[in-house]
Amino acid sequence: MSNNNASSNLVVAQRTVKQLRLEASTRRIKVSQAATDLKNFCMQNASKDPLLIGVPSSDNPFRPPKSCSLF
Repeated sequence: MSNNNASSNLVVAQRTVKQLRLEASTRRIKVSQAATDLKNFCMQNASKDPLLIGVPSSDNPFRPPKSCSLF
């Protein structure tokens, strides 16, 4: 039982080391650069953003249904 527990701990430790190596090799940029890039992306795509310009009623699948009336 003790041998099984030790091998289990070894497997966990190996996975942890593998994950830490993967995270250490990830390319990183400064937060200020990421914020600038995000701001530029948002400004370039603002004219296409439906949350900013709205959705035309003809294209909106969630528009209120038209009422039907019979005369």
